[in-house]
Amino acid sequence: MSNAWRPDEPAYDIFLERTFLAGDFISGLGYGVQIVLYASCAIFLWKTRRSRGRQSLFLLLYTTILLSIETIFSAVQARTVQVIYIDNRNYPGGPWAYFLATQNLPINVMFYATLFILTFLSDLLILWRCWIIWGGSGTRISYAVVSFPLILVIASFAMGTLWTLQSSQPGLSLYSALPMAYGTSYYVISLSVNILLTVLITVRLVMYRRKISKILPSIHGNHYLSLAAIFVESAALYSIIALAFIISYAVNNPINQIFLSMASSAQQIAGYLIVYRLAEGRAWNKSTFEFEGTLLPTLQFHHSKSAGTAMSESNLETPVDRTTYFLPHARAHQTHTV
Repeated sequence: MSNAWRPDEPAYDIFLERTFLAGDFISGLGYGVQIVLYASCAIFLWKTRRSRGRQSLFLLLYTTILLSIETIFSAVQARTVQVIYIDNRNYPGGPWAYFLATQNLPINVMFYATLFILTFLSDLLILWRCWIIWGGSGTRISYAVVSFPLILVIASFAMGTLWTLQSSQPGLSLYSALPMAYGTSYYVISLSVNILLTVLITVRLVMYRRKISKILPSIHGNHYLSLAAIFVESAALYSIIALAFIISYAVNNPINQIFLSMASSAQQIAGYLIVYRLAEGRAWNKSTFEFEGTLLPTLQFHHSKSAGTAMSESNLETPVDRTTYFLPHARAHQTHTV
């Protein structure tokens, strides 16, 4: 059935406008999730600022900057929708034509700049986590592992800067030939960094998981080595969605607008989940399970005498979780601590 009130625009442009609005809705939903996660992280980090010192304060500052930039990004997106669909609805060619023709406006420059900064800051967080997780194998190995991803992060920063500058030039847009080439290269590099870091983190945690399972029941170390923990620590959430975006963006499918909003929100949410685990003290650190250095938590049997029988103190080099157990026995008192 034909619609007499349908705008006189190509079907492709109408589909773009639909996905643009859908992406804005998803971005707003993701922003709400980020506010909740930020509040939770901030509460934990503030409570532990004395016991953990600079790390808690640094992470609190990092998440505050992240949320501030995300707030600007969300406000810019909302304002862009208003300008396109309300203030300039009668622009020749329709709202999407107006959007493409006004990429040099400050509001659109802010859109690209905040998106780029958010992505770069999130990449740095995952890079740092990879370095921490591999740190149990030694400083040299951890630096060697992150050296190539670090080069890719620097390359993505350079390419992202060019993409932001070109996309905001008069007469050009995100979907013009040159900016699209820069944008595709930028997102391919950024996605490659995240996939590579996700694989490196996952491989390392799976290796530790296998070693733990050979020594202790699976309940030990679940805080660090469960599948959910590996999924969070490796930021796999963002890598999966970003892959869908880069494929749809490279083939110029309008649905990339939805995946772009999802990827941006997913990247920040993945970062907040990592920070939340850090705030709770459940995230991986360099000394969690140092198999190679034998710096493992110990199982201690304390000296006890009963009815003329003595038990000497001994240490068992085996990884355990952070729970203290008191196992009563007729002749000995046993504690299990980390």
